[in-house]
Amino acid sequence: MTTSLQDETLAPILRSFDHVLSQLATASSAGKATYQGRMLDTIKRLLKHPEGIATLAPRVAELEQAGIFDGTDWAVPSSLVPGMVGNTLRMADARTVALECVNLLRFLAAARDDTTQPGVPTEHARHFLAQVLALNLDRILGAHHEAARVNAGELDRAVDALLKHILASVGTEGILGQLVDEVWRILRQRPIQVDHVKSMILQIALAMNEDGQSFSASDTRLGADRLISALFGPTELCREDPGLEAYRDRLGAADAGTLQAEATGMARAMHDTGLVSDYHAAFLRFVLECGQSHLVADALGLSSTGLDSLRCYQALVQQLIAAAVRPGTAQAVLGIALMLERGILYSPPIAPSLWRLLGSSLSPATVAALTAAFGPEPTPHQRLVAGAMMLLGQPLGIGQGNNPTCQAARALSMWALNDPDYLLWQLAQVTSNDRLIMHFEGQALDSALLPGGLALHTPLDADPVSVVLVPHLDRIYAEMGRLVAGRGEDPHRWINPELHGWWVGREFHIAVDIATGKLQAHDRFIEDFHKAYHPFHNGNEPVIHPQPAGIAVTDSQGSFVGWHAISIIRVALDQSGEMRVYFFNPNNDSGQDWGHGIVVSTQGNGERLGEASLPFAQFTSRLYIFHDDGLKTVTEVPVDAAQIEIIHQMTLQSWAKDRQ
Repeated sequence: MTTSLQDETLAPILRSFDHVLSQLATASSAGKATYQGRMLDTIKRLLKHPEGIATLAPRVAELEQAGIFDGTDWAVPSSLVPGMVGNTLRMADARTVALECVNLLRFLAAARDDTTQPGVPTEHARHFLAQVLALNLDRILGAHHEAARVNAGELDRAVDALLKHILASVGTEGILGQLVDEVWRILRQRPIQVDHVKSMILQIALAMNEDGQSFSASDTRLGADRLISALFGPTELCREDPGLEAYRDRLGAADAGTLQAEATGMARAMHDTGLVSDYHAAFLRFVLECGQSHLVADALGLSSTGLDSLRCYQALVQQLIAAAVRPGTAQAVLGIALMLERGILYSPPIAPSLWRLLGSSLSPATVAALTAAFGPEPTPHQRLVAGAMMLLGQPLGIGQGNNPTCQAARALSMWALNDPDYLLWQLAQVTSNDRLIMHFEGQALDSALLPGGLALHTPLDADPVSVVLVPHLDRIYAEMGRLVAGRGEDPHRWINPELHGWWVGREFHIAVDIATGKLQAHDRFIEDFHKAYHPFHNGNEPVIHPQPAGIAVTDSQGSFVGWHAISIIRVALDQSGEMRVYFFNPNNDSGQDWGHGIVVSTQGNGERLGEASLPFAQFTSRLYIFHDDGLKTVTEVPVDAAQIEIIHQMTLQSWAKDRQ
């Protein structure tokens, strides 16, 4: 594992930098390559330092004069192609990534007119960087694709920081439209964590206020206005973003009709975008404090289902709002609204469990973890209640962050969706006793007594519930793996039912041989999946409970990246009559290109909030593990051999091309 240089002092790095720079500058043409390598190693160290980018930027001209680009593809900047930058930053070795970073800083200097660079006029440099930013929106937005996470290099964090530095330096002109479209694409998946999206909307808002910023299409401008108003001015009384104190004063002077309009306006903006303004939080707190609780339903935008839930559990909901909703945790408003719409409060254990959560005292370790992730304000308890509301309202909105914990994120999602009282019981265990006890084949596993799993540190880029529970779940998952390591089969055969719950099918299907990693009986695997999940072949039996499954993740070239945990939510026809698998992917952004024309959809094909989907055949071609409840039906319809062969060939052309 590469050691981080976050805490290394800058002075010794700069001494080394200056020494190697002088050697590079005086080296002969034949000796340049040797000193270029040494220089790039020093630049790598500098980029990892918190002040590295700011320190390196003014030295780019010296580096170029010394010959850092001599003899490389970067020697002629006018010949460089923006579309190549992203692959270089993701796929190249660390030295090449460092060289690309220096090149981007060279273009940034030219774009800011800091240097006169032959072949890089200012306008060309700005256009080049705008294209680079537009083509790397996922990194700017903080979306962690599975392929990127698995293949993460030692300079990935530095690259992300550099791209954001460039964005802040040159502005968003030329990429505003693409940024707006990307933000809407992410928000339609209704993620729990939206801080990175909010920061991008702020950048869009700032850019739109600058002279010369415009959109090529009126609908894009309208989309940007909707995003900005949803955050900074969703209603008439806060249209010009007056600040929370001024807004409260206006609410205090408003009549009944105005307050009613504020309530419905807040709800409309929230459900339209999936974003909750701090003004919305302030409004809800105001109406409860002032005895206007009849406006809560309208402010939450409830249907008849949610309204009935609110009326039955009004005292509980008001306490949840009081504890969880405030500026800084405003997204909890959406969580509460969607939780009420789900009707889960009618399940007898849920309301008492939430009352217990409201009255709980957090352990010092829990307080420390939440404070490290989110800061001291709002308080850790307020953060946790808000996080629970968001997860219960948006079970498919949870993400693993940049952590190798897809199993734990999937489990939290499944419990929030299917067994929320069990999720709340786990939360109570950890917040009270700093331990989680689960059973594996009758043996109690105590997370407090187990070594670490895949996640070596508390996941700081995750939602509050994940911050608290994932370290414990990760240790238990790893221990289950150790207990079955000698059985000679894939451990998930036993782990998935024990970890997730009784509803996981006990029939287990895997497409590869564990000993060799080669495909085994793949035709039978495809046929079994059809008979278990395809409504035309299983007697039209729906997916009763979400089922864990494993996919072979491939990149945009169709090449194998790694194994990944997802859950199958349902299988159904879309509006065009095509059978699709709708699934949950815990990697923060389900919309991905898996190569060979397989692009995961998150909207427009019948997806519900948080779901991803693929046509049945395409999904099956990337599937390698699934569970089946074993309940056979006499109405099973045979699967056409030609269809099986098509899927088999799709598999052989992608992740299994070396597994025949």
